[in-house]
Amino acid sequence: MNQIFITGIGTEVGKTVCSAVLTQYFKADYWKPVQSGDLDYTDSHKIESWTENTVCHPETYRLQLAASPHQSAREENIEISLDQFQLPKTDNKLIIEGAGGLMVPLSDEIFMIDLIEKLNLPVALVVRNYLGCINHSLLSIMALKQRKLKLKYLIFNGNFPPDTERVICNFMKRETRTIYIPEIDQPTKVSIKAAAEQLTKTNL
Repeated sequence: MNQIFITGIGTEVGKTVCSAVLTQYFKADYWKPVQSGDLDYTDSHKIESWTENTVCHPETYRLQLAASPHQSAREENIEISLDQFQLPKTDNKLIIEGAGGLMVPLSDEIFMIDLIEKLNLPVALVVRNYLGCINHSLLSIMALKQRKLKLKYLIFNGNFPPDTERVICNFMKRETRTIYIPEIDQPTKVSIKAAAEQLTKTNL
């Protein structure tokens, strides 16, 4: 694993917590290409505070409004262009965290999945248990298959009913590895490190 793009089946599924755990586990650098809102405490700030000695690379776009990137950009008369995104230069492993899910719009014409395709990166898909998560998970997996993007990891974030987990796992290709991250209510360096150490037993 040199570079991987973390996305989710929707918003508020715990992508940043999962990104922190994988950043800690791999001792990787971190990059958030687009930050919409919360500029005083960004996802990069969270990763810095939750992990040890992590290099966080600057965002390509920092937008004031806490909204979908296409809306935030329009408020500031900014046009998000795929040509502006370049992977940070580093000799280290790199965790890239997207905004929201695969079909979050960056403009009226381009979506987060287009950025993943442009960067040509394998994907880790974060899943959280809620009513509708099976539908959202399978649609996300289908979208990745249609674009011929590699789903390297499926991350179950928190607790799941066995019936939900089984249906989702049965829809994946065998090459996809499953990661289980425990419920982390209050992320800290201690809780993130403990979750990363637990992953060590799975030999990712």
